[in-house]
Amino acid sequence: MAPPGQLLPLTRSLLPPVLSGRRRRAAPTRAQAPPPLPWQRRRLLCSAPLQPLRPLARTRPASAPPAASAAGGGEAQAVAAEFMTSERVKVAAMLGLALALCNADRVVMSVAIVPLSQAYGWTPSFAGVVQSSFLWGYLISPIIGGALVDYYGGRRVMAYGVALWSFATFLSPWAAGRSLWLFISTRVLLGVAEGVALPCMNNMVLRWFPRTERSSAVGIAMAGFQLGNTIGLLLSPIIMSRAGIFGPFVIFGLFGFLWVLVWISAISGTPAEHPQISAYELEYITKGQKLVKPKVQGEKLRKVPPFSKLLSKWPTWALISANAMHSWGYFVILSWMPVYFKTIFHVNLREAAWFSAIPWVMMAVLGYVAGVVSDRLIRNGTSITLTRKIMQTIGFVGPGIALLGLNAAKSPAIASAWLTVAVGLKSFGHSGFLVNLQEIAPQYAGVLHGMSNTAGTFAAILGTIGAGFFVDRMGSFRGFIILTSLLYFSSALFWDIFATGERVDFDGTG
Repeated sequence: MAPPGQLLPLTRSLLPPVLSGRRRRAAPTRAQAPPPLPWQRRRLLCSAPLQPLRPLARTRPASAPPAASAAGGGEAQAVAAEFMTSERVKVAAMLGLALALCNADRVVMSVAIVPLSQAYGWTPSFAGVVQSSFLWGYLISPIIGGALVDYYGGRRVMAYGVALWSFATFLSPWAAGRSLWLFISTRVLLGVAEGVALPCMNNMVLRWFPRTERSSAVGIAMAGFQLGNTIGLLLSPIIMSRAGIFGPFVIFGLFGFLWVLVWISAISGTPAEHPQISAYELEYITKGQKLVKPKVQGEKLRKVPPFSKLLSKWPTWALISANAMHSWGYFVILSWMPVYFKTIFHVNLREAAWFSAIPWVMMAVLGYVAGVVSDRLIRNGTSITLTRKIMQTIGFVGPGIALLGLNAAKSPAIASAWLTVAVGLKSFGHSGFLVNLQEIAPQYAGVLHGMSNTAGTFAAILGTIGAGFFVDRMGSFRGFIILTSLLYFSSALFWDIFATGERVDFDGTG
Protein backbone atom coordinates (compact mmCIF):
# COMPACT_ATOMS: atom_id res chain seq x y z
CA MET A 1 0.00 0.00 0.00
CA ALA A 2 1.29 3.53 -0.73
CA PRO A 3 2.65 5.62 2.11
CA PRO A 4 0.21 8.05 3.72
CA GLY A 5 -0.10 11.38 1.93
CA GLN A 6 0.67 9.99 -1.57
CA LEU A 7 -1.74 9.13 -4.38
CA LEU A 8 -2.24 5.46 -5.12
CA PRO A 9 -1.34 4.15 -8.60
CA LEU A 10 -3.98 5.04 -11.14
CA THR A 11 -5.06 2.91 -14.11
CA ARG A 12 -4.80 3.84 -17.74
CA SER A 13 -8.56 4.28 -17.90
CA LEU A 14 -8.45 7.15 -15.40
CA LEU A 15 -5.58 9.16 -16.92
CA PRO A 16 -4.68 10.01 -20.50
CA PRO A 17 -1.67 8.22 -21.93
CA VAL A 18 0.41 11.38 -21.82
CA LEU A 19 0.01 11.68 -18.04
CA SER A 20 0.16 8.03 -17.18
CA GLY A 21 3.93 7.93 -17.63
CA ARG A 22 3.70 4.49 -19.10
CA ARG A 23 6.29 5.02 -21.82
CA ARG A 24 8.87 6.25 -19.31
CA ARG A 25 8.43 3.42 -16.80
CA ALA A 26 11.73 1.67 -16.12
CA ALA A 27 12.04 -2.10 -16.14
CA PRO A 28 11.84 -3.60 -12.66
CA THR A 29 15.09 -4.68 -11.08
CA ARG A 30 15.65 -7.78 -9.05
CA ALA A 31 15.10 -5.90 -5.80
CA GLN A 32 11.72 -4.60 -6.96
CA ALA A 33 8.48 -6.52 -6.67
CA PRO A 34 6.68 -7.21 -9.98
CA PRO A 35 4.00 -4.64 -10.84
CA PRO A 36 0.43 -5.61 -9.96
CA LEU A 37 -1.78 -6.98 -12.71
CA PRO A 38 -4.55 -4.71 -14.12
CA TRP A 39 -7.40 -6.32 -12.19
CA GLN A 40 -5.31 -6.14 -8.96
CA ARG A 41 -4.71 -2.46 -9.50
CA ARG A 42 -8.42 -1.79 -10.02
CA ARG A 43 -9.28 -3.72 -6.84
CA LEU A 44 -6.63 -1.82 -4.88
CA LEU A 45 -7.88 1.52 -6.17
CA CYS A 46 -11.48 0.81 -5.34
CA SER A 47 -10.86 -0.62 -1.89
CA ALA A 48 -8.75 2.32 -0.59
CA PRO A 49 -10.36 5.78 -0.35
CA LEU A 50 -8.43 8.60 -1.97
CA GLN A 51 -6.77 10.96 0.53
CA PRO A 52 -6.21 14.65 -0.13
CA LEU A 53 -2.71 15.72 -1.00
CA ARG A 54 -0.69 17.06 1.94
CA PRO A 55 2.59 18.93 1.75
CA LEU A 56 5.52 16.76 2.65
CA ALA A 57 6.75 17.47 6.18
CA ARG A 58 10.25 18.84 6.21
CA THR A 59 12.31 17.04 8.81
CA ARG A 60 14.15 19.25 11.28
CA PRO A 61 17.30 18.03 13.02
CA ALA A 62 17.05 18.07 16.79
CA SER A 63 20.27 20.01 17.09
CA ALA A 64 19.21 22.84 14.78
CA PRO A 65 16.78 25.62 15.62
CA PRO A 66 13.46 25.98 13.79
CA ALA A 67 13.70 27.26 10.23
CA ALA A 68 17.47 26.81 10.25
CA SER A 69 19.07 26.93 6.85
CA ALA A 70 21.50 24.29 5.72
CA ALA A 71 24.06 26.98 5.12
CA GLY A 72 26.17 28.05 8.05
CA GLY A 73 25.19 31.71 7.82
CA GLY A 74 21.48 30.93 7.65
CA GLU A 75 21.73 28.58 10.60
CA ALA A 76 23.57 31.20 12.66
CA GLN A 77 20.84 33.72 11.88
CA ALA A 78 18.17 31.20 12.85
CA VAL A 79 19.96 30.47 16.14
CA ALA A 80 20.10 34.20 16.89
CA ALA A 81 16.42 34.66 16.03
CA GLU A 82 15.41 31.72 18.22
CA PHE A 83 17.56 33.02 21.08
CA MET A 84 15.96 36.48 21.06
CA THR A 85 12.42 35.02 21.26
CA SER A 86 13.15 32.20 23.70
CA GLU A 87 12.12 31.76 27.31
CA ARG A 88 15.75 31.71 28.42
CA VAL A 89 16.38 35.21 27.10
CA LYS A 90 13.48 36.40 29.27
CA VAL A 91 15.31 34.91 32.25
CA ALA A 92 18.46 36.83 31.28
CA ALA A 93 16.43 40.04 30.88
CA MET A 94 14.85 39.66 34.32
CA LEU A 95 18.27 39.01 35.80
CA GLY A 96 19.50 42.18 34.09
CA LEU A 97 16.64 44.19 35.63
CA ALA A 98 17.40 42.77 39.07
CA LEU A 99 21.07 43.70 38.76
CA ALA A 100 20.11 47.15 37.47
CA LEU A 101 18.07 47.71 40.65
CA CYS A 102 20.93 46.27 42.67
CA ASN A 103 23.36 48.84 41.36
CA ALA A 104 20.89 51.74 41.30
CA ASP A 105 20.18 51.20 45.01
CA ARG A 106 23.90 50.99 45.63
CA VAL A 107 25.03 53.97 43.55
CA VAL A 108 22.53 56.43 45.03
CA MET A 109 24.97 56.97 47.90
CA SER A 110 27.75 57.95 45.47
CA VAL A 111 25.62 60.98 44.49
CA ALA A 112 24.01 61.64 47.85
CA ILE A 113 27.36 61.63 49.65
CA VAL A 114 28.21 65.08 48.28
CA PRO A 115 25.19 66.99 49.72
CA LEU A 116 25.25 64.82 52.86
CA SER A 117 28.91 65.67 53.46
CA GLN A 118 28.17 69.35 52.99
CA ALA A 119 25.15 69.19 55.30
CA TYR A 120 26.89 67.30 58.12
CA GLY A 121 30.46 68.52 57.67
CA TRP A 122 31.95 65.09 56.92
CA THR A 123 35.62 64.84 55.94
CA PRO A 124 36.58 62.76 52.87
CA SER A 125 37.85 59.97 55.13
CA PHE A 126 34.55 59.78 57.09
CA ALA A 127 32.60 59.97 53.83
CA GLY A 128 34.60 56.93 52.71
CA VAL A 129 33.54 55.12 55.89
CA VAL A 130 29.88 55.93 55.21
CA GLN A 131 30.14 54.76 51.61
CA SER A 132 31.90 51.56 52.65
CA SER A 133 29.10 50.68 55.12
CA PHE A 134 27.33 48.92 52.25
CA LEU A 135 30.41 46.73 51.85
CA TRP A 136 30.39 45.71 55.52
CA GLY A 137 27.15 43.85 54.90
CA TYR A 138 28.29 42.71 51.47
CA LEU A 139 31.29 41.12 53.15
CA ILE A 140 29.11 38.84 55.27
CA SER A 141 26.58 37.41 52.84
CA PRO A 142 28.25 36.11 49.64
CA ILE A 143 29.58 32.83 51.06
CA ILE A 144 26.39 32.06 53.00
CA GLY A 145 24.27 33.29 50.11
CA GLY A 146 26.27 31.22 47.62
CA ALA A 147 25.73 28.07 49.70
CA LEU A 148 21.99 28.84 49.89
CA VAL A 149 21.90 29.31 46.11
CA ASP A 150 23.57 25.94 45.52
CA TYR A 151 21.09 24.31 47.91
CA TYR A 152 17.78 26.07 47.15
CA GLY A 153 18.37 27.44 43.65
CA GLY A 154 18.76 30.95 42.29
CA ARG A 155 15.08 31.73 41.73
CA ARG A 156 13.99 31.51 45.36
CA VAL A 157 17.08 33.16 46.87
CA MET A 158 16.99 36.01 44.33
CA ALA A 159 13.36 36.78 45.20
CA TYR A 160 14.15 37.05 48.91
CA GLY A 161 17.32 39.04 48.20
CA VAL A 162 15.63 41.69 46.02
CA ALA A 163 12.74 42.03 48.47
CA LEU A 164 15.14 42.55 51.39
CA TRP A 165 17.44 45.07 49.70
CA SER A 166 14.43 47.01 48.34
CA PHE A 167 13.05 47.16 51.87
CA ALA A 168 16.41 48.47 53.16
CA THR A 169 16.51 51.13 50.43
CA PHE A 170 12.90 52.17 51.01
CA LEU A 171 13.57 52.38 54.77
CA SER A 172 16.63 54.64 54.42
CA PRO A 173 14.83 58.04 54.69
CA TRP A 174 13.06 56.97 57.89
CA ALA A 175 16.34 55.68 59.36
CA ALA A 176 18.22 58.86 58.44
CA GLY A 177 15.63 60.90 60.32
CA ARG A 178 16.37 58.92 63.49
CA SER A 179 20.17 58.72 63.65
CA LEU A 180 23.29 58.46 61.52
CA TRP A 181 24.08 54.98 62.80
CA LEU A 182 20.58 53.72 62.03
CA PHE A 183 20.99 55.06 58.50
CA ILE A 184 24.35 53.28 58.22
CA SER A 185 22.63 50.11 59.46
CA THR A 186 20.22 50.21 56.52
CA ARG A 187 23.21 50.42 54.18
CA VAL A 188 24.73 47.39 55.92
CA LEU A 189 21.42 45.52 55.45
CA LEU A 190 21.45 46.54 51.79
CA GLY A 191 24.90 44.98 51.44
CA VAL A 192 23.80 41.77 53.18
CA ALA A 193 20.87 41.35 50.78
CA GLU A 194 22.77 42.30 47.62
CA GLY A 195 25.49 39.75 48.37
CA VAL A 196 23.30 37.01 46.88
CA ALA A 197 22.64 38.79 43.56
CA LEU A 198 25.62 37.62 41.51
CA PRO A 199 25.66 34.03 42.86
CA CYS A 200 21.94 33.83 41.96
CA MET A 201 22.66 35.18 38.49
CA ASN A 202 25.39 32.57 37.94
CA ASN A 203 23.13 29.78 39.19
CA MET A 204 20.26 30.76 36.87
CA VAL A 205 22.60 31.08 33.87
CA LEU A 206 24.07 27.65 34.66
CA ARG A 207 20.58 26.10 34.77
CA TRP A 208 19.01 27.91 31.82
CA PHE A 209 21.76 28.23 29.19
CA PRO A 210 23.96 25.80 27.24
CA ARG A 211 27.71 26.30 27.46
CA THR A 212 27.93 28.06 24.10
CA GLU A 213 25.50 30.81 25.21
CA ARG A 214 26.55 31.49 28.79
CA SER A 215 28.88 34.37 27.97
CA SER A 216 26.07 36.09 26.04
CA ALA A 217 23.65 35.48 28.91
CA VAL A 218 26.09 36.91 31.44
CA GLY A 219 26.64 39.83 29.05
CA ILE A 220 22.90 40.60 29.02
CA ALA A 221 22.60 40.33 32.80
CA MET A 222 25.70 42.40 33.48
CA ALA A 223 24.56 45.01 30.94
CA GLY A 224 21.66 45.60 33.30
CA PHE A 225 24.13 45.76 36.15
CA GLN A 226 26.04 48.59 34.47
CA LEU A 227 22.90 50.38 33.29
CA GLY A 228 21.89 50.46 36.94
CA ASN A 229 24.93 52.64 37.53
CA THR A 230 23.86 54.95 34.73
CA ILE A 231 20.27 55.12 35.98
CA GLY A 232 21.38 55.83 39.53
CA LEU A 233 23.98 58.44 38.59
CA LEU A 234 21.78 60.31 36.10
CA LEU A 235 18.36 60.15 37.75
CA SER A 236 19.45 60.64 41.36
CA PRO A 237 20.45 64.33 41.00
CA ILE A 238 17.19 65.06 39.11
CA ILE A 239 15.04 63.29 41.69
CA MET A 240 16.94 64.94 44.54
CA SER A 241 16.32 68.38 43.07
CA ARG A 242 12.56 67.70 43.08
CA ALA A 243 11.97 65.31 46.00
CA GLY A 244 14.91 65.92 48.31
CA ILE A 245 18.06 63.96 49.03
CA PHE A 246 16.20 60.75 49.88
CA GLY A 247 13.74 60.76 46.96
CA PRO A 248 15.72 58.21 44.89
CA PHE A 249 15.83 55.78 47.82
CA VAL A 250 12.01 55.64 47.96
CA ILE A 251 11.48 55.35 44.20
CA PHE A 252 14.11 52.65 43.62
CA GLY A 253 12.81 50.68 46.61
CA LEU A 254 9.27 50.62 45.19
CA PHE A 255 10.53 49.41 41.81
CA GLY A 256 12.26 46.54 43.59
CA PHE A 257 8.99 45.33 45.11
CA LEU A 258 7.38 45.42 41.64
CA TRP A 259 10.21 43.33 40.19
CA VAL A 260 9.72 40.63 42.84
CA LEU A 261 6.05 40.24 41.89
CA VAL A 262 6.93 39.73 38.21
CA TRP A 263 9.82 37.38 39.00
CA ILE A 264 7.89 34.93 41.17
CA SER A 265 4.96 34.81 38.72
CA ALA A 266 6.81 34.54 35.39
CA ILE A 267 10.14 32.75 36.01
CA SER A 268 10.79 29.15 37.02
CA GLY A 269 13.88 27.72 38.68
CA THR A 270 14.76 25.35 35.82
CA PRO A 271 13.68 25.02 32.17
CA ALA A 272 11.89 21.72 32.90
CA GLU A 273 9.63 23.48 35.42
CA HIS A 274 8.57 26.23 33.02
CA PRO A 275 4.98 25.70 31.78
CA GLN A 276 5.38 27.57 28.47
CA ILE A 277 8.81 26.46 27.24
CA SER A 278 8.80 24.68 23.88
CA ALA A 279 9.98 21.09 23.52
CA TYR A 280 12.66 22.23 21.11
CA GLU A 281 14.09 24.83 23.50
CA LEU A 282 14.07 22.42 26.43
CA GLU A 283 15.97 19.83 24.38
CA TYR A 284 18.39 22.46 23.06
CA ILE A 285 19.24 23.68 26.57
CA THR A 286 19.61 20.17 27.97
CA LYS A 287 21.81 18.88 25.16
CA GLY A 288 24.01 21.97 25.26
CA GLN A 289 24.79 21.72 28.96
CA LYS A 290 27.64 19.85 30.52
CA LEU A 291 25.56 18.53 33.36
CA VAL A 292 26.68 18.15 36.92
CA LYS A 293 26.99 14.59 38.21
CA PRO A 294 23.42 13.49 39.00
CA LYS A 295 22.31 13.10 42.57
CA VAL A 296 21.82 9.59 43.88
CA GLN A 297 18.23 8.70 44.83
CA GLY A 298 17.15 12.32 45.17
CA GLU A 299 20.03 13.15 47.50
CA LYS A 300 20.63 16.90 47.89
CA LEU A 301 23.98 18.62 47.67
CA ARG A 302 25.99 18.49 50.85
CA LYS A 303 25.21 21.33 53.20
CA VAL A 304 28.85 22.10 54.07
CA PRO A 305 30.95 22.75 50.94
CA PRO A 306 34.54 21.43 50.88
CA PHE A 307 36.25 24.78 51.54
CA SER A 308 39.69 23.27 52.12
CA LYS A 309 39.59 21.43 48.79
CA LEU A 310 38.32 24.51 46.98
CA LEU A 311 41.18 26.57 48.39
CA SER A 312 43.79 23.91 47.56
CA LYS A 313 43.63 24.54 43.79
CA TRP A 314 45.35 27.35 41.90
CA PRO A 315 42.35 28.04 39.60
CA THR A 316 40.39 28.99 42.73
CA TRP A 317 43.04 31.52 43.67
CA ALA A 318 43.06 32.85 40.13
CA LEU A 319 39.32 33.51 40.49
CA ILE A 320 39.78 35.08 43.93
CA SER A 321 42.57 37.34 42.67
CA ALA A 322 40.56 38.37 39.59
CA ASN A 323 37.43 39.14 41.61
CA ALA A 324 39.44 41.12 44.16
CA MET A 325 41.03 43.29 41.49
CA HIS A 326 37.77 43.70 39.61
CA SER A 327 36.02 44.86 42.79
CA TRP A 328 38.87 47.18 43.80
CA GLY A 329 38.76 49.03 40.48
CA TYR A 330 34.98 48.87 40.22
CA PHE A 331 34.16 50.35 43.62
CA VAL A 332 36.91 52.95 43.52
CA ILE A 333 35.56 54.23 40.20
CA LEU A 334 31.92 53.89 41.25
CA SER A 335 32.31 55.55 44.65
CA TRP A 336 34.82 58.29 43.95
CA MET A 337 34.47 59.42 40.34
CA PRO A 338 31.74 62.03 41.05
CA VAL A 339 33.96 63.40 43.81
CA TYR A 340 36.99 63.15 41.51
CA PHE A 341 35.40 65.29 38.80
CA LYS A 342 34.13 67.78 41.37
CA THR A 343 37.46 68.22 43.17
CA ILE A 344 39.91 67.92 40.25
CA PHE A 345 37.94 69.75 37.54
CA HIS A 346 35.54 71.76 39.79
CA VAL A 347 32.34 70.79 37.99
CA ASN A 348 28.95 70.90 39.73
CA LEU A 349 27.20 67.79 41.05
CA ARG A 350 24.93 67.22 38.04
CA GLU A 351 27.83 67.57 35.57
CA ALA A 352 29.98 65.28 37.73
CA ALA A 353 27.19 62.68 37.65
CA TRP A 354 26.98 62.92 33.85
CA PHE A 355 30.74 62.55 33.39
CA SER A 356 30.69 59.56 35.76
CA ALA A 357 27.63 57.90 34.19
CA ILE A 358 28.69 57.82 30.53
CA PRO A 359 31.36 55.08 31.05
CA TRP A 360 28.80 52.67 32.50
CA VAL A 361 26.76 52.82 29.30
CA MET A 362 29.87 51.79 27.40
CA MET A 363 30.46 48.99 29.89
CA ALA A 364 26.95 47.66 29.32
CA VAL A 365 27.38 47.67 25.52
CA LEU A 366 30.91 46.22 25.44
CA GLY A 367 30.00 43.63 28.07
CA TYR A 368 27.40 42.14 25.74
CA VAL A 369 29.76 42.40 22.74
CA ALA A 370 32.45 40.57 24.72
CA GLY A 371 29.97 37.82 25.57
CA VAL A 372 28.98 37.31 21.93
CA VAL A 373 32.63 37.28 20.79
CA SER A 374 33.54 34.84 23.55
CA ASP A 375 30.75 32.41 22.63
CA ARG A 376 31.70 32.64 18.96
CA LEU A 377 35.35 31.86 19.72
CA ILE A 378 34.30 28.73 21.60
CA ARG A 379 31.91 27.61 18.84
CA ASN A 380 34.70 28.09 16.28
CA GLY A 381 37.03 25.76 18.15
CA THR A 382 39.04 28.03 20.46
CA SER A 383 39.58 26.31 23.80
CA ILE A 384 37.58 27.60 26.75
CA THR A 385 40.80 28.19 28.72
CA LEU A 386 42.35 30.38 26.02
CA THR A 387 39.08 32.25 25.52
CA ARG A 388 38.78 33.09 29.22
CA LYS A 389 42.41 34.23 29.35
CA ILE A 390 42.00 36.49 26.31
CA MET A 391 38.85 38.09 27.71
CA GLN A 392 40.27 38.63 31.19
CA THR A 393 43.57 40.03 29.89
CA ILE A 394 41.66 42.66 27.92
CA GLY A 395 39.55 43.29 31.03
CA PHE A 396 42.62 44.07 33.16
CA VAL A 397 45.35 45.43 30.88
CA GLY A 398 42.93 47.73 29.03
CA PRO A 399 41.72 49.56 32.19
CA GLY A 400 45.27 49.71 33.53
CA ILE A 401 46.47 51.62 30.46
CA ALA A 402 43.36 53.81 30.32
CA LEU A 403 43.71 54.88 33.97
CA LEU A 404 47.20 56.16 33.21
CA GLY A 405 45.64 58.24 30.42
CA LEU A 406 42.99 59.48 32.87
CA ASN A 407 45.73 60.57 35.22
CA ALA A 408 47.28 62.76 32.53
CA ALA A 409 44.00 64.34 31.35
CA LYS A 410 43.78 68.14 31.45
CA SER A 411 40.03 68.60 30.92
CA PRO A 412 36.89 66.85 32.18
CA ALA A 413 35.93 65.79 28.64
CA ILE A 414 39.29 64.06 28.05
CA ALA A 415 39.16 62.52 31.52
CA SER A 416 35.66 61.19 30.85
CA ALA A 417 36.84 59.71 27.54
CA TRP A 418 39.69 57.84 29.26
CA LEU A 419 37.36 56.74 32.03
CA THR A 420 34.91 55.44 29.41
CA VAL A 421 37.68 53.36 27.81
CA ALA A 422 38.76 52.00 31.20
CA VAL A 423 35.27 51.01 32.33
CA GLY A 424 34.24 49.71 28.90
CA LEU A 425 37.25 47.39 28.55
CA LYS A 426 36.79 46.29 32.15
CA SER A 427 33.54 44.58 31.07
CA PHE A 428 35.53 41.95 29.13
CA GLY A 429 36.22 40.40 32.51
CA HIS A 430 32.57 39.32 32.65
CA SER A 431 33.44 36.80 29.92
CA GLY A 432 36.58 35.89 31.85
CA PHE A 433 36.46 35.19 35.56
CA LEU A 434 32.70 35.68 35.99
CA VAL A 435 31.73 32.88 33.57
CA ASN A 436 34.70 30.76 34.65
CA LEU A 437 33.02 30.19 38.03
CA GLN A 438 30.44 27.96 36.32
CA GLU A 439 33.06 26.02 34.38
CA ILE A 440 35.61 24.88 36.95
CA ALA A 441 33.04 23.90 39.64
CA PRO A 442 29.41 23.86 38.43
CA GLN A 443 28.27 22.00 41.56
CA TYR A 444 29.90 24.62 43.80
CA ALA A 445 29.46 27.69 41.57
CA GLY A 446 27.43 29.57 44.19
CA VAL A 447 29.77 29.07 47.12
CA LEU A 448 32.85 29.60 44.95
CA HIS A 449 31.34 32.87 43.76
CA GLY A 450 30.68 33.75 47.38
CA MET A 451 34.28 33.06 48.38
CA SER A 452 35.71 35.13 45.55
CA ASN A 453 33.14 37.86 46.21
CA THR A 454 34.19 38.03 49.85
CA ALA A 455 37.78 38.57 48.77
CA GLY A 456 36.52 41.16 46.30
CA THR A 457 34.60 42.90 49.07
CA PHE A 458 37.71 43.08 51.25
CA ALA A 459 39.52 44.66 48.31
CA ALA A 460 36.61 47.05 47.67
CA ILE A 461 36.54 48.18 51.32
CA LEU A 462 40.29 48.70 51.30
CA GLY A 463 40.14 50.60 48.01
CA THR A 464 37.12 52.76 48.94
CA ILE A 465 38.42 53.75 52.38
CA GLY A 466 42.01 53.89 51.16
CA ALA A 467 41.14 56.37 48.43
CA GLY A 468 39.56 58.68 51.03
CA PHE A 469 42.57 58.53 53.35
CA PHE A 470 44.93 58.92 50.40
CA VAL A 471 43.17 62.13 49.37
CA ASP A 472 43.26 63.37 52.98
CA ARG A 473 47.01 62.79 53.26
CA MET A 474 48.19 63.52 49.71
CA GLY A 475 45.53 66.01 48.60
CA SER A 476 45.03 64.31 45.21
CA PHE A 477 43.66 61.19 43.54
CA ARG A 478 46.48 60.85 41.03
CA GLY A 479 48.83 58.66 43.07
CA PHE A 480 46.01 56.31 43.98
CA ILE A 481 45.05 55.93 40.30
CA ILE A 482 48.64 54.94 39.45
CA LEU A 483 48.56 52.31 42.21
CA THR A 484 45.30 50.91 40.83
CA SER A 485 46.79 50.71 37.33
CA LEU A 486 49.79 48.70 38.56
CA LEU A 487 47.50 46.30 40.43
CA TYR A 488 45.58 45.69 37.19
CA PHE A 489 48.75 44.65 35.36
CA SER A 490 49.89 42.25 38.09
CA SER A 491 46.44 40.66 38.35
CA ALA A 492 46.37 40.02 34.59
CA LEU A 493 49.69 38.17 34.84
CA PHE A 494 48.49 36.01 37.76
CA TRP A 495 45.29 35.10 35.89
CA ASP A 496 47.10 34.11 32.70
CA ILE A 497 49.40 31.78 34.63
CA PHE A 498 46.91 29.93 36.85
CA ALA A 499 43.41 30.13 35.30
CA THR A 500 41.76 27.26 33.43
CA GLY A 501 38.49 26.75 31.58
CA GLU A 502 38.22 23.03 32.35
CA ARG A 503 36.32 21.47 35.20
CA VAL A 504 38.48 20.98 38.30
CA ASP A 505 38.06 17.90 40.48
CA PHE A 506 37.28 19.31 43.93
CA ASP A 507 35.65 16.11 45.22
CA GLY A 508 38.61 13.79 44.73
CA THR A 509 36.67 11.50 42.38
CA GLY A 510 39.06 11.60 39.45
